[in-house]
Amino acid sequence: SNCQQGDEQVPGGIRVSPFGDSGNLAARQRKARLFSGICVAVTFAAVAILAVLIYEVTSTGIGWLDSQFLNSFPSRFPEKAGIKSALFGTLWLVSLTALFSIPTGVLAAIYLEEYAPRNRLTGFIELNIANLAGVPSIVYGILGLALFVRFMGLERSVVSGALTMALLILPIIIISSKEAIKAVPSSIRQAAYAVGATRWQVVRAHVLPEAIGGILTGVILALSRAIGETAPLIMIGALTYIAFVPEGPMDEFTALPIQIFNWTARPQAEFHELASAGIIVLLVVLLSMNAIAVYIRFMGSRKP
Repeated sequence: SNCQQGDEQVPGGIRVSPFGDSGNLAARQRKARLFSGICVAVTFAAVAILAVLIYEVTSTGIGWLDSQFLNSFPSRFPEKAGIKSALFGTLWLVSLTALFSIPTGVLAAIYLEEYAPRNRLTGFIELNIANLAGVPSIVYGILGLALFVRFMGLERSVVSGALTMALLILPIIIISSKEAIKAVPSSIRQAAYAVGATRWQVVRAHVLPEAIGGILTGVILALSRAIGETAPLIMIGALTYIAFVPEGPMDEFTALPIQIFNWTARPQAEFHELASAGIIVLLVVLLSMNAIAVYIRFMGSRKP
């Protein structure tokens, strides 16, 4: 026999051991368990560090959170300082940023995925959008300063900050929306075309309802990044001290990250505690916005 002892001959002359590759299989299983354990350990370590940071910030700043803190303007006296102007400035900034970026980003994703021809120009545009998502935020601040503040003459207004932030998060919205639209099964499109629907009817009635969950997830992540950015706002000249609430898009403004940065830079320990209280307010605003967006995504993705 041409086969060694313990082997079997199968059609085609291939030798197969009846015991299989048990040694290599056991080694692969050990490596898989080791890798899984490392991933779990890293995850728990990251969560533990986050929990420690949140505990430190909360224990330091919770004593300053009261109605006086929320309804007072910044002051050089810690006991009189508040976060009212920064809180309202952040709400103005995020609202206008969402107004400018969400329709533009989603429509751009629809065009690139459903309408644009597959050629080198489209590939070049998509490559540049992916690259823009990784550009440092300070670069967008320089662009906003040159384009919106100086060239367009919008000065240091809320609309200048919102347009700058919209440029910052636009690539994230486009990429996430595009991937969500791409994930919709092609059979849905083909079935709609088969009964005579136009391309826009297919997109509006079938593709977007299926992709709304992924699109809103990308929007949540993008707005979460915008609400915590400081460098672009400093670059376009957002003020660190404002004793009034913005009443329109052309008013000057400050934002929660700017105010927190200003308090952190001061030497007095009381201002550091105020910064911790400001971080708590920023987290509450961020989590509230995310909760609203998650609820909208849940309601939009429910099947009739």
